[in-house]
Amino acid sequence: MSLLDGLSLWAVPGMLALIPLWGAIRRVPVYEAFVEGAEEGLEIAVKIIPFLVGMLTALSIFRASGAMELLASALSGVTGALGFPPEVLPLMIVRPLSGAGALAVTADLLKTHGPDSFIGRLASIMQGSTDTTFYVLTVYFGSVGIRRVRYSAAVGLTADLVGFLAALYVCQWFFR
Repeated sequence: MSLLDGLSLWAVPGMLALIPLWGAIRRVPVYEAFVEGAEEGLEIAVKIIPFLVGMLTALSIFRASGAMELLASALSGVTGALGFPPEVLPLMIVRPLSGAGALAVTADLLKTHGPDSFIGRLASIMQGSTDTTFYVLTVYFGSVGIRRVRYSAAVGLTADLVGFLAALYVCQWFFR
């Protein structure tokens, strides 16, 4: 076993031992601090549940109504001219909305086309280089009471577009 493999194997258990030990050395009541943090985390989780349910419901309606397929067909001319395979259009649409939905689309693309295909590689890079913009806006901004997200949405969607274009460029550069 190489040194890097050994470090990887022991990184998480080492941190789990080191953090409480460091707290004890600094005379922090470790268990009490842990319980207090867990309580705050639970309060935040309860606050974001309504936003999360609303977002997941809207995504389900969007997919079940056929609007996603309609949007994909409307965008196919533009994305085709840029070189995006039409198979990745659903991923481009779902990724800003839902991480779980995007992961399901990516898994389907990998299963259908294979992980070493151009589409599989492109989907994997797109999955890693973009974010769930509307999920972030809905859940995280909603949990802290931010209501005006217009500029944040524009910046997030622009970043997603740049991520999609960068993924295509990288994929074409390395794998074609």
